[in-house]
Parts: sequence; structure tokens; C-alpha cells
Amino acid sequence: MSRNGRIGLVVAALVVAIVAFVVAQPGDDEDSPPTPTTQTEAETGTQPDTETASAPPPEPEVTRIRLQGGEVAGGVKEIEVAKGDTVRIVISSDAPDELHLHGYDIEREAAPGQPARFRFKANAEGEFVLESHVAEDAGHEPIVARLLVGPS
Repeated sequence: MSRNGRIGLVVAALVVAIVAFVVAQPGDDEDSPPTPTTQTEAETGTQPDTETASAPPPEPEVTRIRLQGGEVAGGVKEIEVAKGDTVRIVISSDAPDELHLHGYDIEREAAPGQPARFRFKANAEGEFVLESHVAEDAGHEPIVARLLVGPS
């Protein structure tokens, strides 16, 4: 066998080995736990409703807050959630503002037509204040909302 023939054979063997290695690797579906079989499925051989089984979780409720003239329209909001919940807050303002959620240390800016959007997982229990830095700097009440995170 010529030198080029041997090189071709080695390359072909290497390609076959790589393909075999890739095919033999476990996929992501092997890492997931098996789906439990319900009594109805076992007895009747029917499958679960695919719409219900594959439906994504519902979007978390959005708390909407409006700042007008440097004050919270309707008063300071109280937002109650359980630990582990996703929190969504949208704050619109008639003037530029800087907003800060203490405890979670999240800061956002709002401006006319550009609301501040907060979305995060409530991973710490307790009471946390959401403040307007502009109101605070002007000597006004800075608290926009109180976030109350209870046990899950």
C-alpha cells in the first residue's frame, strides 16, 4: 500500500471514530427525569392533552405605576409576592427619573414615553422599597412602592 493510501486509511478511520463518539454521547433528553405515567395513561393507553402538558407557565402579573409631577399617582403601591416569584414592574413618568429598588440593588431610568421596566426573581424575603432618586434629591417623598416578599 502506498504512503498516500495509508494516510487516507488513517484519516477515514479517524472520521469514523469521531462520528461514533458523537453518536454515542448521551443527549439532553437522557438528563431529564422520566415523565411519570398516570393511571389513565396506563389503563387506557391514551396520551395527556398536549395543549395542557406543553403550555408555558403564565406570565407574571405586571404592576403598573405612574409618576406625575414627581409623585406617585394614586399613592405608594404595595406589591406582595412569594419568594421565587417573578416580579414585573413598569413605571411611567412625565419627567426623567432614576428609580432604585433597594435590597435587590436594581436601578432603572424612566422618561416620558420610556417607562422603567423591572423584571427579576424575588429570591430574598422581606420588605424592600422602590425609590425615586429625583424626588429624594428634590426633598420630596422618595418611596414609589413597597415590595413585600413572603415565604414561598
